Amino acid sequence: MYLRVLWHTWLARRGRRISVWEVARTGFRVLPADLDIYRHVNNGRYLSIMDLGRLDWMLRTDLYPEFGRRGWYPVVAASSIAYRRSLTLWQRFTVETKFIGVDARAFYVEQRFVRGGQVYATGIVRGRMLSRAGGIVTNEELFAVTGEPPEGLVLPEWVARWAADSALPPSKADAPSVW
Repeated sequence: MYLRVLWHTWLARRGRRISVWEVARTGFRVLPADLDIYRHVNNGRYLSIMDLGRLDWMLRTDLYPEFGRRGWYPVVAASSIAYRRSLTLWQRFTVETKFIGVDARAFYVEQRFVRGGQVYATGIVRGRMLSRAGGIVTNEELFAVTGEPPEGLVLPEWVARWAADSALPPSKADAPSVW
């Protein structure tokens, strides 16, 4: 995976610059290490590839270096993925990454695995931007860097419901494991 990180970082730095609000398209090929015992991409590998798609998006929008200068870093608070078709060895595919909205505490990114114009899997990521100085970066601070979202960008209602239904207690709150 580290070689892929280096490869995609190199490609993104030389790739076409895009707006934060555009869809980033990142090309991949299924490698032997991506496969599970059933010879298709392992369900956990999809999440790792989604990380690379978001890295490509942050590099090509120039957000990554700006976040670094400010001491900010993104973390995944929740993710969900649905699978439609299997990706198999050596197949080429594209991960499409798009910022789809915010709520009071998080931002949301949708990512699609596409081959031949068809969606093979789709994932939603709920993320937060944290500051190395401590605390969560507010939407106002984030939009000071990204610019205001385009008019009409509204978090889909089903994503807001998913976020509420899948939320865990805050990290400093007690969260005992009781079955």
